[in-house]
Amino acid sequence: MSASPAIVLLGQGGLAAALRIREALPHGTLYVPRGRLSDAGDAVAYDELAACLRDLYRAGRPILALCPAGIVIRLLAPLLADKRAEPPVVAIAEDGSIAVPLLGGHRGANRLAMAVAEALGGRAAITTAGDVRFGLALDDPPPGFVLRNPEAAKPVMVALLDGRPVALHVEAGEAGWLTAGGAPFAATGELEVTVTDRAEPGSENHLVIHPRVLALGVGCERGTAVEEVLDLVVSTLAHHGLARDAIACVASIELKAGEPAVLALADAIDVPLRLFSAAELEAQAARLANPSEVVFAATGCHGVAEGAALAAVGPSGALVVAKTRSGRATCAIARAPAPIDPDRVGRPQGRLAIVGLGPGDASWRTPEAQALLDDAEDWVGYHGYLDLLERPHAKALHGFALGEEEMRAEKALDLAASGRRVALVSSGDAGIYAMASLVFELVERSDRPAWQGVAIEVSPGISALQAAAARAGGPLGHDFCAISLSDLLTPWPVIERRLEAAAAGDFVTVLYNPASRRRREGLFRALGILAAARRSDTPVIHARNLGREAESVELCRLASFDPAAVDMMSLVIVGACQTRLVERQGRRRFVYTPRGYLAGKPA
Repeated sequence: MSASPAIVLLGQGGLAAALRIREALPHGTLYVPRGRLSDAGDAVAYDELAACLRDLYRAGRPILALCPAGIVIRLLAPLLADKRAEPPVVAIAEDGSIAVPLLGGHRGANRLAMAVAEALGGRAAITTAGDVRFGLALDDPPPGFVLRNPEAAKPVMVALLDGRPVALHVEAGEAGWLTAGGAPFAATGELEVTVTDRAEPGSENHLVIHPRVLALGVGCERGTAVEEVLDLVVSTLAHHGLARDAIACVASIELKAGEPAVLALADAIDVPLRLFSAAELEAQAARLANPSEVVFAATGCHGVAEGAALAAVGPSGALVVAKTRSGRATCAIARAPAPIDPDRVGRPQGRLAIVGLGPGDASWRTPEAQALLDDAEDWVGYHGYLDLLERPHAKALHGFALGEEEMRAEKALDLAASGRRVALVSSGDAGIYAMASLVFELVERSDRPAWQGVAIEVSPGISALQAAAARAGGPLGHDFCAISLSDLLTPWPVIERRLEAAAAGDFVTVLYNPASRRRREGLFRALGILAAARRSDTPVIHARNLGREAESVELCRLASFDPAAVDMMSLVIVGACQTRLVERQGRRRFVYTPRGYLAGKPA
């Protein structure tokens, strides 16, 4: 269970319990019915419960539904197919007295139900036999343990419930969770369970559990091929008979935060990458099997692979595979006495999500954008953009004034370079006249090595031109272009050439940043250039505050368009020669541009 849980509220009666659950599960997102609750804080509004639950289920999100179990069962029943793929689903009484795992009991639902019950002072209605008898779910081990052959878990569990002895062998890690509830494990038995970091395949009568007690330290030259690093690790594990599933993390020096081969290795093994400073690795110098002055001269520490593996397992761990070389890479493996929690080891690769919020209304925000906002530890942006979001829960906010775009981008990169998950927010689409291009420009020209190791992702949003077009009808049905009239960064002669080209090419023309209080002349000049190549009755759309309470969309003709009301909250769309403004008696007017430029009546 890695996705953040969705806390879905049906009515006002469950709000208090929902807020307490969210406090206990700070990565959870609260979903509330649109327009029915005014005091739910930073909640996501939904229109229909069935659609909300089904969308969350399909997305694999754990669901905590504060509503009758029967409702949840009926709404999700059409989606039930493979129990091995279903996310956890828990129904919770509105007063918090009962939490019932409905689906995915051994995929996290039982644990979630118990966490909710503890937070609310209620009871978890656990019905799975192993949990009830021994507090044990062999097919859902706690974090830090992986089943090598999960199909063997069921016969072993049946034998334990029948009171038959099952042999237990613990070779690595701690296995107190297996025996704490009194399960009848023994020294010998027809069936057996082995807890080991060895590459043991197991069988139908032999369940193998790998504790994640190994830290894989890696180092490589810049630009080393991914295949070389992967081949080195695979051959090293095979030579020493160690299980890949026993690896808790890949560890390296901060200089390798953005190294493609190191990142690909962590992805291939499906474990986190953890990074250490040169000083942290040098603190392990006395424990290294192969200290190197050459490595020290290049990195500031006497060993990257060995040092990183040892730093990850801590002072009670030990090196079990010394530095092993290929042509351009090294690896080493250390073992900890108990499973390693990667969140307590080094720091992760920083991640920066550049998120487009859309025009402002949360219903226009993409699920991907919402998921990135939920996942981020820090939100960075213009104060006005942050105000468009619901009040954040457990997020660090970093607000900036209008015009401080570069400061925003630098702050976001610095936070991500420290290993944090950061969301840099823009209204509309982050890649259209917004922050994405600035971030990549700063990374390209920067001499800060830490920025180069940041993982950057851009999440698109509904742009202002899309929103305006949707409100007006279909004005972008044929070729169009977008031109910013702001001459703060683009000289006016360049803007003018683009306007003339748009007019000559007969593009539907979208004017971004059309005017401000001090910058008015450019809009009049732009309209003049377009008017010289357009009919006087060409449709014009003036959209303002799209997706917000003060939204207005004006449809008119070029000859009658009054730019006095245009400001920086506005977007202006000037049609092409075939764009049509349709007047429907007693009904809504609309603007559209035909998909084809066949001979026809002009607008």
